[in-house]
Amino acid sequence: MSRISEDECALRLDRPRSRRRELWLTVRALRDFVAGFQALRSVGPCVTVFGSARTPESHPYYQLGRDIGRRLTEAGFTVMTGGGPGLMEAANRGAREAGGRSVACNIKLPVEQAPNRYLDRWATCRHFFIRKVLLFRYSYAFVALPGGLGTMDELFEALTLIQTGKIQPFPVVLMGTAYWQPLLQFMRRMAAEAMIDEPDLNLVTVTDDPDEALHHIERHAVQRFGLRAKPRSAPGLRLPTLQPNPVSQRDTHV
Repeated sequence: MSRISEDECALRLDRPRSRRRELWLTVRALRDFVAGFQALRSVGPCVTVFGSARTPESHPYYQLGRDIGRRLTEAGFTVMTGGGPGLMEAANRGAREAGGRSVACNIKLPVEQAPNRYLDRWATCRHFFIRKVLLFRYSYAFVALPGGLGTMDELFEALTLIQTGKIQPFPVVLMGTAYWQPLLQFMRRMAAEAMIDEPDLNLVTVTDDPDEALHHIERHAVQRFGLRAKPRSAPGLRLPTLQPNPVSQRDTHV
């Protein structure tokens, strides 16, 4: 195998990308945005649930995901996930079984990610940044179940947007106290070393109890943003859903 000299490496790093490829990337991204907006424009106030795609149905976290999906539906929210299997499927399943809306922003991946069977509608994205914009655009709260790198990416994206004022201070709930304790300890160290502000630690609420999670969401989303119940308006819905109050402000910037 031939070695690349430092001069050759510098030339390759300095080489501009094809404008045609960059234009094609822009067009595809715009197409995904438009398709996502069309698919999700009437889903109603959502709570996005993050979580691992690898958790089997037999795991206790899966039942926790079903429970939180059911409770969110009973509170009138549309349940939104990344659309995959595992804990995303669990939350969608809980919503569907409770007679509520179940939607997703799916992602095209070589492995692991296909839309689960408990969805009423979904958008499929090529790029993670488009998927996250869609997940955050329609959500009034975020629930993070245990997960891996993708879950951490979405969780910290939400926290960063809230911390920097790019979106409103929507409630963020971490489900599974034992799982999240090392992360919380690390965040406390970040605050101790002035990498984040002490009040940033209050951006998350941690619990094992779906009822406690819903109480927090109802206080900081339903009441704060003036969401109102409306009668079920779509076939298959057995419960009332929420609708935004026209006089309330939900400026997301995303």
